[in-house]
Order: sequence, then structure tokens, then C-alpha cells
Amino acid sequence: MSKRRITQETFDAAVRENMEEFEMDPDEALREAVEQFESQGVDLSCIVKVVPAASSDDNQEEQTHEVLQALESLRIGNDTASLPDAIADIKCFTEQCSLGFAQRYLAAQKGAYPVILSYCKKSVEERDCALAGLSALAALTDGQPDLLDKEGQQFLVDVLQKYQADSSVTCVAICAVRHCCIKHEQNRQDLVKGGMLPLLTCAIMRHSGCAMLVKEASWALRVMTFDDDVRATFGHAHEHAKSIVLEHNGLKILIEAAKAHLSNTSALSELCATISRLAVRNEFCQDICDLGGLKFMMTLLADSYESPELVRQVLSAIRAIAGNDDVKDTVVNAGGVDLIVIAMNRHINNPAVCEQACACLSVLALRKPNNCKVIVENGGVVAAVQAMKIHPGSVNVQKQACMLIRNLVARMRNYCQQILELGAEALICQAVQTHEDCGDIGKAALRDLGCKVELRELWTGKHGSITN
Repeated sequence: MSKRRITQETFDAAVRENMEEFEMDPDEALREAVEQFESQGVDLSCIVKVVPAASSDDNQEEQTHEVLQALESLRIGNDTASLPDAIADIKCFTEQCSLGFAQRYLAAQKGAYPVILSYCKKSVEERDCALAGLSALAALTDGQPDLLDKEGQQFLVDVLQKYQADSSVTCVAICAVRHCCIKHEQNRQDLVKGGMLPLLTCAIMRHSGCAMLVKEASWALRVMTFDDDVRATFGHAHEHAKSIVLEHNGLKILIEAAKAHLSNTSALSELCATISRLAVRNEFCQDICDLGGLKFMMTLLADSYESPELVRQVLSAIRAIAGNDDVKDTVVNAGGVDLIVIAMNRHINNPAVCEQACACLSVLALRKPNNCKVIVENGGVVAAVQAMKIHPGSVNVQKQACMLIRNLVARMRNYCQQILELGAEALICQAVQTHEDCGDIGKAALRDLGCKVELRELWTGKHGSITN
């Protein structure tokens, strides 16, 4: 059941009433208002939970929030002030929006988007002013992609073309693009049609030495391959991934960029995450290998094992590339199983790493009896069982470990007894009972291990209604 919502004005009035009628100090009045509304089941996620500040003339009747004060100054300044004079206001607005979603939402509700876009368009010829305006636009649209309109889409394309040589302006503009494309399929499609993909790939090549820009552009490319807008019946995620690879040489560009930033784990993590999103076809997986991407990731896994986030993303990328059966063998023959098991054991307390490690081993084992032998002999099952013991509440760890065990014994039943002796049966049963999502794969694993399992008949095949 959805929660009730209130306006910012209603919340502020309650705070003011607590201060005036009940003589509470500001902090107490604010705390009381929050508790009051939350006890009534009101959703306050979009409410600025701050006592409104007095306006410049100290008129108590005109108290408002700082983000709205900055917005009003910008609204007035768009007509009267020079661009340099308005920079202080635009920076103040950006800082306020960066405090949280509630501030951004309130600003948007009060008409901030056209004001900010107007400033951006007026300031496009002055580099520092353009940078300030784009920063405000990026901050405002974070979590609010619906704000972007056709005019804003064209502006972002134009400004990226105009400032191709300026890494700072390009980076902030790409950040705005990314914010406007998350959970918004139409913005993605419109921007891709408008020529956004070559602008992003060219930015990575032109500014290959700037880790922050490489990371931001790679992130934006990855967002273009998302299918996260529940309002869209059909998305173009696959088409966008194909276009990045086939039309814009995306794989080579990303792999070369990764090689140029070996010491920056944050940039490497994002580049690996993006590469994994592009491994959508069998030949793309092979291309990554041929371009040296797989060898590079194996080296990363061996040399950068201290960073759990980087390890997680590298494992995710290897998992994606190993969708190609030939790549599976390449990974195993290059000692990849040993590296994956070592990474999982080193980060055994990190559920995200354990999930990806189990998933990676599961993919390597699929339809590959020889690979199963290597995984078992290198301690893959022992590590997976240990991960199940340590993370009983993580549905993803449990699910991927069950999948690994199932893939190992589906064609190699001689390993059943060895795996059962590790206590796998009880752990899988616990996963099935605890997590609904583990039901099918957990029961399949138990069945292939030779354990007694109750399989539910979903359809009897009889004429008439389906019988459960």
C-alpha cells in the first residue's frame, strides 16, 4: 500500500506551528513534526526536513528554504544580472541541490528547470559560466530525468560538440546526460538519435588521460544499455549496445582506456562494468578476447585483489564474456579458476564479491565437464559452500552458489558425494526455505545431487483449467 504524501508547505506549517504555538526551539519543532507525520504513515522522502531560513529582509512571513532563495535570485538575475554576477547564485543553487533529493525535488516543483536551462543557454559562450550552469543542471536532474525536454536534449548535444576540447565542461555535461538517462528510456533513445554515442566515445579518446572524464563517459555509455524504465514496453538496450560496439568501436576504446588507468581503481571498475554490458553477442565476447580485454582483466584480478569493488566488477565482466563457450576454455586454460577462487576466499565476507565469483564459476562450468573438474580440484566448491554458510541472508549468494553446484554435477555425477560431504544439502535446503527466488534452482541442485526433493507439478497437461 502506497504511503500518504504531503506538500512542503504543509510540513513547514507544522514546524512553524510547533515553534509559535508550543514555543519549541527550531530543532525540537522540526523533530516533532517529522515524528508526527511518520507516525501517520506519511512519506517524507521528498520533504526538506530543515527549518526554513529567513529571507534577506528578515521578514518572517517570507521564510523559505535556501534552495528556493537561490532559485528566486536566479529567476530575477536571468532578466537583470550579468552572467558573472549570477555565478554565486548558480553555485549556491547547485550546492543546495547536492544536499539531497528533497532539495532537488522542491526546486523542480517550483519551476527550477526552465530557469536553469535558460541560464545554461545564455552562458554557453562563456566557459566558466557554462561550467557553472551545467553543474546546476546535472545536480537538478539527478533522480529527476523527466525534467529534460527536447530543448534540453539538443542543448546537451550542442554543448558537448562545442566544448569537445575542454575536459571539465565535457565531464559535467556528460554527468547531466547520465542523470537524464537513468530510468528514462525515451531520453536515451532521443539522445542516441541525436548523436550522443559518438560524442561519448570520442570524449574518452580525446581525454584518455583524464580518469574522471573517462569514468563519467564510460558510465554514461553503460546507462545507454540499461533496460530500467518500467514505463517503457520495449527498450533499445540491445540496439544501443550493438551500436556502441559496431558503429563506434566501443570495445577497443574502453579496453585501451582501461590500460591507461591501471592505478585508478574507480575508473577501472566503471570501465569493466561497461565492457560487461557490451558483451551481448557471442562475437562481441570473442572480440573482447582478441583485443586483449580478457588477458587484461585476468591480470587485474591477480594484481588488484585488495579492492573488493574492482574485484567484483572484473568478475562480472569475466562472467559476461564467458557466455561464449570458447572463452570459457580460454579462461580456464589461463588459470582463471584459481584466480577466481583466491579472490572469493580473500573477500569471503563480502557478499557482492561472493555472488559474482560463484556466478563466474557457474558460467565456466556450464556444459563444460573438463572445466567442472578444474573448478572442483581448485577449491571452487569449498569456497562456494563457505560463502553460503557466511551469507545465509543474501539471496544472490545463495542462488549463484546453488547454480554453481547444479552445473557442476549435471554432467559430472561423480562429484555428488564429495559435494554432499561438505554439507551442501542442508545449506541448499535452507536457501530454498529462506529465499523464494532460490526455489527452482535449489531444487534442481538437490535433484542432480541425488537428494530427495519434492518437485511441484506446475501443469498437468489436462484439458481445461491449469491445475497447480
